[in-house]
Amino acid sequence: MEAPAQEQRDSILKVAVASFIGTAIEWYDFFLYGTAAALVFNRLFFPSFDPLTGTMAAFGTFAVGFIARPLGGVVFGHYGDKLGRKAMLSATLMLMGVATFAVGLLPTYETVGPWAPALLVLLRLIQGFGLGGEWGGAVLMAVEHAPAHRRGFYGSWPQMGAPAGLLVATAVFSYFSSMPDAAFLAWGWRVPFLLSAVLIGMGVFIRLKVAESPVFKARPKQEAAESMPVMEALRQYPRQILLAMGARFAENGFFYIITTFVLSYGTERLGLPRTTLLNGVLIATSVHLVAIPAFGAASDRFGRRPIYLAGALGCGLMAFPFFWLLDTKETGLIWLAITLGIIAHAAMYGPQASFFSELFGTRVRYSAASLGYQLASVFAGGLSPVIATALLAQSGGQAWPVSLYMVSLAVVTLVSVWLSAETYRAHLTDAPPAGDALSEPSSHSPSPARTP
Repeated sequence: MEAPAQEQRDSILKVAVASFIGTAIEWYDFFLYGTAAALVFNRLFFPSFDPLTGTMAAFGTFAVGFIARPLGGVVFGHYGDKLGRKAMLSATLMLMGVATFAVGLLPTYETVGPWAPALLVLLRLIQGFGLGGEWGGAVLMAVEHAPAHRRGFYGSWPQMGAPAGLLVATAVFSYFSSMPDAAFLAWGWRVPFLLSAVLIGMGVFIRLKVAESPVFKARPKQEAAESMPVMEALRQYPRQILLAMGARFAENGFFYIITTFVLSYGTERLGLPRTTLLNGVLIATSVHLVAIPAFGAASDRFGRRPIYLAGALGCGLMAFPFFWLLDTKETGLIWLAITLGIIAHAAMYGPQASFFSELFGTRVRYSAASLGYQLASVFAGGLSPVIATALLAQSGGQAWPVSLYMVSLAVVTLVSVWLSAETYRAHLTDAPPAGDALSEPSSHSPSPARTP
């Protein structure tokens, strides 16, 4: 029995590493755009606006990528539920890579006028479409390969790709942003986008080496005939999808305020050097990378809901102190604010992959989990920097309305997770009761098998 057990451990580790690396590359592409939107795009693609309006316009193009994510989730989720998880992962990676590389080649407003922001929006839409299909496939490969009692831990590995991608994107952008301003605006900002081509080749090669999900392969053959998995998901699991959306509001909205909006707030409102803020994001992201699997593992022991609720509560409690610490303009306190916020986020993000995957049956899991995850991105993460910037403008530069907005996001998530069922003892091969998201699992639900 030892040989099969060792083979199983090697298999899940291989899948987890592949999911982590591939997702990190995808998030590198996506976050790179957000960093550039905060620091560069307002000057190169919207130069006719005043700085604050230009920043809002740049964040508007950032939000466009989130609008395309649900469509990507639907399309890739459809084929992922019908054909398998593995094939979709290489396709999404290639799509993201091509779009990101093309951003590095874009002419600016000075060269082609209004065509520059139009092309920027188009490439952002392609980025969002690719990322919309990426998340569902990556987390399902990890969760569906994992032993039942370690799904939270292994499901957190593709989640770790987000801070890893942000860490690399911020580090690379920070390096080039230290150049003289003229050189950075002329060509330095393009290099991080062009480097994506190398990373994508590595990611596709790694992902082609992993096996298809055993849970997907074990499903009854007749399930492959389901013509529209997304429609079945909406018909059978509407409340689960809505609650998953609500569970993302604090997690997704806070993250982009902490890592993206903070860059423009610090440089334009507080007059801080961009390197101070970028270094703060780097430090916090390094902590994030460790905290995510720790909270994922904790959810295997204590359940998904308690860990997730603690993270949402922590984010709500940090809403006002976050800006109080930033406003001191003290480097150490600024870094502390970003780090504390990111730890609270990790408590939600760590168990999220397993939590959302366990809400749905195998035949529609890719489509349903992607819908809940990506639809929330439109209303939470995509709009949070825009809304925060608008609130800042309307208040005359005061941050308290932004803090109230952050509290409202936390409330939505707290209510949604509180109403959701606990899932950590669920069996992935059993379809959860359709539409029964508001009740706890029945007492006769079997405990997860303690496989090695």
